[in-house]
Amino acid sequence: MNTVLAAIGVLAGLALLLGGLIVLISRRLTDREGAAVERLNAALPQTQCAQCGYPGCRPYAAALLAGEADINRCPPGGEATIAALARLLGREPVPLAPELERAPPPQVAVIDESRCIGCTLCLRACPVDAIVGAQQYMHTVITAECTGCELCIAPCPVDCIDLVPRTDRLPAGARLQAPVMDSPLRPADPA
Repeated sequence: MNTVLAAIGVLAGLALLLGGLIVLISRRLTDREGAAVERLNAALPQTQCAQCGYPGCRPYAAALLAGEADINRCPPGGEATIAALARLLGREPVPLAPELERAPPPQVAVIDESRCIGCTLCLRACPVDAIVGAQQYMHTVITAECTGCELCIAPCPVDCIDLVPRTDRLPAGARLQAPVMDSPLRPADPA
């Protein structure tokens, strides 16, 4: 009977030891994966435009790391982002996916202030906080922050938001709060 209890004790001890090792290894792998996702995310332009097919840059980075997405799905980042992702993942750079090449030129949202009712729905939809305003007050777009992702257009109940090319010419009635940028955010070149 003592040998049976001793055997059970040894097996239980081994099970605890192996379980502890599995937990430790799992945490280390998760930390490494998290750091890798953050490095990929940092290489993306942070436009949160969802043109890649994912709801934002971080989910796209996670899909890249998992091998579920190609490195050529980011129109705002263009060739520079594809090259950075290829370097980080040890892959060869490839051209932008053909179905994404027809992406519109850089755009910016503008709000027709005469039609804005101050509902704040566009504020909540903007992934980069480029729209400012308050409940029942007119809203406006900070063009230097706007990525032209179009996510603010659908929730607007009065259809007062338009996308226009990033130039100095804007529709009548639209005002800019900051100078127009020729180029949306670009990723830093990882060293």
